[in-house]
Amino acid sequence: MLYIQNYIDGGLADPLSGGWIDVHEPATGRVYAQAPASAAADVDAAVRAAQNAFPAWRSMEAEGRSRLLRRVADLIEERLEEFAQAESRDSGKPVWLARSVDIPRASRNFRFFATAILHVSSEAHQTDDIALNYTLRQPIGVAGCISPWNLPLYLFTWKIAPALAAGNCVVAKPSEITPFTAFLLSEVCMEAGLPPGVLNIVHGLGGDVGAAITAHPDIPAISFTGGTATGAAIARTAAPMFKKLSLELGGKNPTLVFADCAFEETLDTVLRSAFSNQGEICLCGSRIFVERPLYARFRDAFVSRVRDLAVGDPLEDATGQGALVSEAHMEKVLSYIALAREEGGTVLCGGERVAVEGRCAGGWFVSPAVIEGLPFTCRTNQEEIFGPVVTLMPFDTEEEALTMANGTPYGLAASVWTSDLRRAHRFAGALQMGIVWVNCWMLRDLRTPFGGVKQSGVGREGGWEALRFFTETKNVCIKL
Repeated sequence: MLYIQNYIDGGLADPLSGGWIDVHEPATGRVYAQAPASAAADVDAAVRAAQNAFPAWRSMEAEGRSRLLRRVADLIEERLEEFAQAESRDSGKPVWLARSVDIPRASRNFRFFATAILHVSSEAHQTDDIALNYTLRQPIGVAGCISPWNLPLYLFTWKIAPALAAGNCVVAKPSEITPFTAFLLSEVCMEAGLPPGVLNIVHGLGGDVGAAITAHPDIPAISFTGGTATGAAIARTAAPMFKKLSLELGGKNPTLVFADCAFEETLDTVLRSAFSNQGEICLCGSRIFVERPLYARFRDAFVSRVRDLAVGDPLEDATGQGALVSEAHMEKVLSYIALAREEGGTVLCGGERVAVEGRCAGGWFVSPAVIEGLPFTCRTNQEEIFGPVVTLMPFDTEEEALTMANGTPYGLAASVWTSDLRRAHRFAGALQMGIVWVNCWMLRDLRTPFGGVKQSGVGREGGWEALRFFTETKNVCIKL
């Protein structure tokens, strides 16, 4: 049995309450670890440590902070296989995916912001011959970072790295469902020589630790990634306290396939965008709209490819689809497939619990499902399922495609597949999304802003946007 600990004031610590949470391995369904059931007292201790560390950390030259964060990135890379195995064990994703995407991206997050902070510039304005105005960007103090279970270390570091680079100290909460790699990060930070209290990691339930971080009077900024309902609850607490908020929430993302697309390239990437990480990515394209002349060909080829996706042990390189993250989530996904049938949809393939032989006999596996015959207004097409479930719908005109694509409460991301450059620009401008990919998906440049509109979130992460969020702007006016 693995015992995970909090990381507070530069050391590892058991929860003050003495309580623990079972951590399951999704591929087997068995408990393999105990994580701290922390509470408000643990958060208080973390905040005190962060406050004590803040004056020295903010005063450190940017080069010094950069050097330490680059050392963290180096150590993650050195322990790549250990981190990948842990991420797979915690989340159920194929280990090859964690090895090739999740852990390298976590290292890049630290490396990117460690170097970006060395190139920050500010504005200056001369007001006629009367005055000179210039802008300072200063760290806010203690930042609260709360991350989800689907890309555990990837998204955890996406918040922590810019906050630390900008000179803040951090109290962070990983998901209680996937705490293992956050615990390994604690070890890395100690080995890297990160000063005590600069980063504090508190494990526990959202209603205990997440709520305590959100409500703490000495945490002036909250960065949260997760479900829209939880984001709304955080906003209700934080807004009256005038905290800075960055909320990266849910998505119900459209994929728009036009008849003039490059068919094979489109098919390959749309398949990946639909089912990567078992569909447990906020950016996955779960609603696929296909221009009618291409619909039958695309549907048949797509379904054939989906049937070929191997569902199985995450440790096997041949596995295309691993386990869903929890039994409760598996039941949620299966309930939506049942709902789709009730709403008149036809399940073209998948949508059933899969029995995997051997060590994974008790795991939480679902075969990837493709559904057609549903209106775009039904619940299956309106609510975030966050699993290996996609719907196919034909369209006849650009106007119809745009109406259906924009016709949900969400507005995170979309992809458009066409050879018509003018159409690509039209749709990029008209789609109510924070991100639009044209003839690609998940092609990321860390300098670009990331986030959504409508119920998909508030604010932007990434690049200079993240550094702006984790700092306060001050104008200085000097009379000449």
